[in-house]
Amino acid sequence: MRWHGVNEFALIETHFKRLAMENVSVAVDLGIGDDCALVSVPAGKQLAISTDTLVQGVHFPDNTGAFDIGYKALAVNLSDLAAMGAEPAWFTLCLTLPDPSTQWISEFCQGLSALIRDIPVRLIGGDTTRGPLTVSIQVMGLVEKNRSLLRGAARVDDDIYVSGYLGGAAVGLKLLQQQATAKTHQHPRLTEDLLEAIQRINRPMPRMNLGRGLLGLANACIDISDGLLADLNHILNQSQVGAMLDLESIPIAPALQNPEGLKTIGFEPPELEQARFFALTWGDDYELCFTAKPSQREEIQRLSELLKVPISRIGQVVAQSGLYDISAPGKPLEAGGFSHF
Repeated sequence: MRWHGVNEFALIETHFKRLAMENVSVAVDLGIGDDCALVSVPAGKQLAISTDTLVQGVHFPDNTGAFDIGYKALAVNLSDLAAMGAEPAWFTLCLTLPDPSTQWISEFCQGLSALIRDIPVRLIGGDTTRGPLTVSIQVMGLVEKNRSLLRGAARVDDDIYVSGYLGGAAVGLKLLQQQATAKTHQHPRLTEDLLEAIQRINRPMPRMNLGRGLLGLANACIDISDGLLADLNHILNQSQVGAMLDLESIPIAPALQNPEGLKTIGFEPPELEQARFFALTWGDDYELCFTAKPSQREEIQRLSELLKVPISRIGQVVAQSGLYDISAPGKPLEAGGFSHF
């Protein structure tokens, strides 16, 4: 296929095949260049597979740079592996482009490469075509047989936890949508919290080490892409249980608690209750929400300290279906969050 004189196979040879060689330590029997890739799954392992599609204007603003698109597209897929406790191994890439600018593709591949250097995973195939900017990635990882973390494994009396802080990515998205910053270094008025919020929306870091560390400690797990309440509700539905939450324990992102910083970029600072609501319902944080027996509290605290990842205990699994606030247990919470349709 040719676009304005650009040959599809030349793009593969120049950019993607080179990218595929960055992690030669990750085993592959046959990679890019044939009709299919061939990989071998080691004995005693299961293959964990996940796919996500990112569409311009839906999953990232129109003015997002190619580097950040490449980074985020892979990161959000790796986050699904983290939620299963899987070790990343391979990925495929399907890229739809309105105009195959070689500079754009080079920067896009640099974004992928930057994440691959931190989290070894190897590109083994994919496809390119012309159309509205869309990135689809399928990731494959390895996990010991029958040890993966599942959404449907929560049990009554389990503690409910969440890693990191919530709501920061949504602040970053609002900044970008308002075009308050095109290049963050050109805006020294933005505080460190707000700069970090932009980083969270553009370059989320999958909690790979935490996911693997939770094997044997956690019962159920999910990554937070659509908002804590919405994603926790997936665990509850599949486990056929409910949750009693302590909303005062929800870890709110520093950017949401910085009224002066928010005012400088034209975002009216929310009251504490509203900030907590944003943290509960806004998405794109890619933190892990998980449940575990109360007997695992000390081990989970040790894991938090070892990995230097904040982990907050925010509630308990109960038998009655639904989401509830411990301060008003008779009134169910609405499982609000991002909807794809």
